[in-house]
Amino acid sequence: MEQKRIVIIGAGVVGCSTAYYLSKLGQKNITVIEQGPLFETGGSTSHAPGLVFQLSSSKLLTTLASQTVEAFKELSNDEASSFYSVGSIEVAQTPERFEDLKRKAGLAKSWGIEAFILSPEECAEKCTLINKAIIYGGLYVPSDGIAKPLRAVDKMASFAKSCGAQFFGYTEVTGIQVVNDVVKSVETSIGSFEADLVICCAGFWGPRIGEMVGVTIPLQPIAHQYVFSNDLVELANEVEEVTAPLIRDQDKSMYFRQVFNGLGIGSYQHRPLPVEVSEISKYGETKEMPSVKPFTPEDFEKPWHDAVELIPGLEKSGWKKGINGIFSFTPDGMPLLGESKKIRGFWVAEAIWVTHSAGVGKQMAEWIVNGVPTLDLELCDINRFDTYAQSPAFYKKRSIENYEKVYDIHHPFEPADTSRNMRFSPFYGQQQTLGAYFSESSGWEQPQWYEGNASLVTNYEDVMLMRKGWEAQYWSPIIEAEQLHVSKYAGLFDVTAAKKRIEISGEGALDFLQGLTTGDVDIPIQYATNTIMLNEIAGIKDEIKIIRLKENKFFILCSGPVEASWIEKHIPISSSISINDYTAGTCGLRLIGPKANEILNSLDQINFNLANWQMKNVKEIYIGNVPVTVVYDMYDGIEGWELFTTFDQGIQLWDLLMEAGKTNHIIAGGARALENLRISSLSVRSGKDFWSEHDPYEVGLDHMIDLTKPFFIGKDALLNRKEQGSKISLVKLRIKDPSVVVMGYEPILSGDKVIGFITSAGYSYSTECGIVYALVKPEALHQTSEFSIEYFEKRYEAIVINKSLVSSNI
Repeated sequence: MEQKRIVIIGAGVVGCSTAYYLSKLGQKNITVIEQGPLFETGGSTSHAPGLVFQLSSSKLLTTLASQTVEAFKELSNDEASSFYSVGSIEVAQTPERFEDLKRKAGLAKSWGIEAFILSPEECAEKCTLINKAIIYGGLYVPSDGIAKPLRAVDKMASFAKSCGAQFFGYTEVTGIQVVNDVVKSVETSIGSFEADLVICCAGFWGPRIGEMVGVTIPLQPIAHQYVFSNDLVELANEVEEVTAPLIRDQDKSMYFRQVFNGLGIGSYQHRPLPVEVSEISKYGETKEMPSVKPFTPEDFEKPWHDAVELIPGLEKSGWKKGINGIFSFTPDGMPLLGESKKIRGFWVAEAIWVTHSAGVGKQMAEWIVNGVPTLDLELCDINRFDTYAQSPAFYKKRSIENYEKVYDIHHPFEPADTSRNMRFSPFYGQQQTLGAYFSESSGWEQPQWYEGNASLVTNYEDVMLMRKGWEAQYWSPIIEAEQLHVSKYAGLFDVTAAKKRIEISGEGALDFLQGLTTGDVDIPIQYATNTIMLNEIAGIKDEIKIIRLKENKFFILCSGPVEASWIEKHIPISSSISINDYTAGTCGLRLIGPKANEILNSLDQINFNLANWQMKNVKEIYIGNVPVTVVYDMYDGIEGWELFTTFDQGIQLWDLLMEAGKTNHIIAGGARALENLRISSLSVRSGKDFWSEHDPYEVGLDHMIDLTKPFFIGKDALLNRKEQGSKISLVKLRIKDPSVVVMGYEPILSGDKVIGFITSAGYSYSTECGIVYALVKPEALHQTSEFSIEYFEKRYEAIVINKSLVSSNI
């Protein structure tokens, strides 16, 4: 095994977890540097209340939390437990919250977490402190509990030391030496440490470390209120630190945990209290730990009243101490993990709660040693943000918004309120004129539907599915009208935000792409092909479209910045291959529908004569005076066209197409209609229906594999996975009840056994029923083709349409 010189900055629970798992994987040359004492460092680990609520709308975060629970249990012994499995109860004080708890109970089944809906009486039986008269019920998760991170850290560090790791407390990092964009050493107050890679686990001090190498770490430290009550009469006989379940009251943005004879009470109900990194003291400079700000009692007046209402025993006890403890928030609520594409060898593990700490450490160690983690960490990848999101103007406001909404009922289509209008396609003015309802995608203002199409609703309302309840939030019947209209006539869609657009050129470009992808990309010039990039263990990194413009010049459409950085990372440093990102300087439109060909033909009868086109044909032509790269392909199950031009020419292209399409009833369509067309056409989407935990055989994309190629990344691992057989299968089902539409991530059951979960959900007007894609256990498909979907605790019958999906969407 290759031994690497690894320097970890920060000896909190994340830094120690990473050192622990790196040691377990055989790494011996590990140095952990901490500016404070070992191990009550003064960071968030030192004051964290240790609550572990595993369940999240994110499968990834739920899995990381579950891995943390297992790790802390393993690190426990009879003398000192690192985890108390006391369970949790999330109560509902409103009917809306109680319905949401039913939805979350379904998510728990999808993610493999045991959870139960309780009545008010059952909640009070589990925890006698609760005032059952003011709640509608609760959600009980028996495997949740209290983590004792400092105990776990001590055991982790002891193991790492036994394997050769060194820990240095009271040691300040003063600089990081970088040569040719590669880290070489870490400079500290006690000397220099040579390093092949540096892992920044400095918590809310992380941005300071990032500045040393010119890497932005977009997190915002925010102070959070936490108080300790005096002893409660109801807990007078308790001798253990915690035996009662955790309580979370998200309607009032509060949580509670037992601390021997009293309670610890946390509140998100107060005004945001952001803290500048420059304002955070070093250890020892103040009386309090650096992670603790002075308590602001005026912010706790209303929360205390609400706490007493839910737990009446607090009225007699009162509270004795409060803190404003600092921890980190990010623009999208996810951690910041991985190696920076800007500086080789500089790794980040930041914005991580104790809840996910050991799970993150495990995945980081796998990533570093094996080249890829077991879990797909793309949603946490430090490289996921384009330059717009690295500006303080963006990430500070958005992070604060995430703090304010952390206990809200979250809807998957709810748009962000802050840090908007960061990126515009050239069509933005025309879209505003048409009454676009905008949401945000990767910083782009993206139309979801157009109020200008409202008149279409009356044309299709007889066949249109009208949503209600949860699924009708952030929805408009115009979405359905646009979907139906495009299926009959034609629609023009702005796909500028949909893909990253990069160009790879130079001697060796073809050979490079052959090794990067599973398919044969030695295609004729002026043709396109869809292919797959695999990681080293044969997980799907991305499905991409490669357009060959010249012998050694290729235009590539990939999912986003993470995939683009993956491509760039694999270009040999000594090669003559160049990579250029044209996303900001180009724009894209998709024209689909039965009348699409007629519209283009009316603009240019020679260039758009279908007799001169073949599927996946690409031509660089003029439409009017606009230079356009045109791709003829299948999109969303329909033959259609994608047209790319430079940003400055985009408006002209839009206007030409819209004017030419008037006689064929063209409309501008929003992203939601386009997504519905995708789902109803059997087209799968990378990152939505599959990710790097899956291989092509599992998701029906094996037609994109050319095993006659002598080499491509992940080939050997793919052959092994093929021989071992699939662990999961992507299938399509239709819901028998035509009035039912679900939203995604609901559990799929065979009898009472959970066998998978939904990835995409929509409605097909051609079959007049709800359509879902689901990842399920293959053995379940051998037994039956009829299953059920659980949605808000109700069961709906669904039947498999086909057991493999071979269509793709790019």
